[in-house]
Amino acid sequence: MESTYYSDYLNLPKILNSQDRKNRNAHDEMLFIIIHQTYELWFKQILFELDSIITFFQQKVLPEADINKINARSERIITILNLLNEQLPIIETMSPQDFLEFRDQLIPASGFQSIQFRSIEMKLGLKIKDRISFDQASILTRLKPEDQKIVQELDKIPSLLDHLQNWLERTPFLQDSEFNFTNQYKKVVAEMLDHDQKVIEDNFHLNQAVKAIELQQLNQTRSHFESLFDAKKYELSLQNKERKLSQKALLGSLFIFLYRDEPLLYQPYRLLNNLIEIDECLTTWRYRHALMAQRILGMKIGTGGSSGHQYLKLATDHHRVFKDLFNLSSFLIPKNRLPELPEKLKEQFQYNFKLSK
Repeated sequence: MESTYYSDYLNLPKILNSQDRKNRNAHDEMLFIIIHQTYELWFKQILFELDSIITFFQQKVLPEADINKINARSERIITILNLLNEQLPIIETMSPQDFLEFRDQLIPASGFQSIQFRSIEMKLGLKIKDRISFDQASILTRLKPEDQKIVQELDKIPSLLDHLQNWLERTPFLQDSEFNFTNQYKKVVAEMLDHDQKVIEDNFHLNQAVKAIELQQLNQTRSHFESLFDAKKYELSLQNKERKLSQKALLGSLFIFLYRDEPLLYQPYRLLNNLIEIDECLTTWRYRHALMAQRILGMKIGTGGSSGHQYLKLATDHHRVFKDLFNLSSFLIPKNRLPELPEKLKEQFQYNFKLSK
């Protein structure tokens, strides 16, 4: 058997000789190329992990053991994304004037054409219709035909968000002969809000104007909760793109968050929390990328034809995939107000086993 040599195994000659600078007089072009090649290598690893997670979700039944694997791999994605954010200061060692030395040679190439980053976004759940208007108009026209085909195919197939919705809609325990989560939860919320209203009305430290403002805010909170329970109002929020998950899926995720201390629900809770973390890391990356673009480009147009800093800032605000999970905190209630689970149901949440005699 032929022995394996380090550089051959890693294909180092090919990797280390792939920095083709366009302007040999621009010293910082080497840094620019290497940092972006490094990003693309990490994007490849993220896609490798993401594809395996989606494969787990494609099962009709998702076993607890596979949820543990999903959590391990999603946490690896989070670690990689945190590393990518930490790498930004390296490229910020390049001054704006140093970048201008080779910027013209890049046009019309830009990070907008990173098909791997687009694949990450789309596999997570950011489809063409969900993107800001510039992206919707440009995501295909600025790509090579072979990359256009990849984007078009990804836009048709179910994303992680789609699979997550299907999984959450199958959440057991929401309703049986002894326990109806939605009804019990609605009752507790109504009591909680009625109590808050009485506290405001009976507070003699507040004048009438302040009371009116606080009562108005409380009514807005009531309306927010009502939109969770009312099917028509919920459907309207979906049409207005205020939410992405179905009503049943959101109630399933809320149940998991509220009762996350139950043993069998902790791993599903970690899964949802990891998806929030991934979204937060990507949002942070977009935000820091926008700041970096402003620092280096100022108000100049990006090399890909976008408005540079303004485009990146707008994408930061609009391209979050798991915003419904982010907003679950709006519906959380104190633990001491949680509807009590029936004993039979609590037993199902335990890891029960019998020791042999």
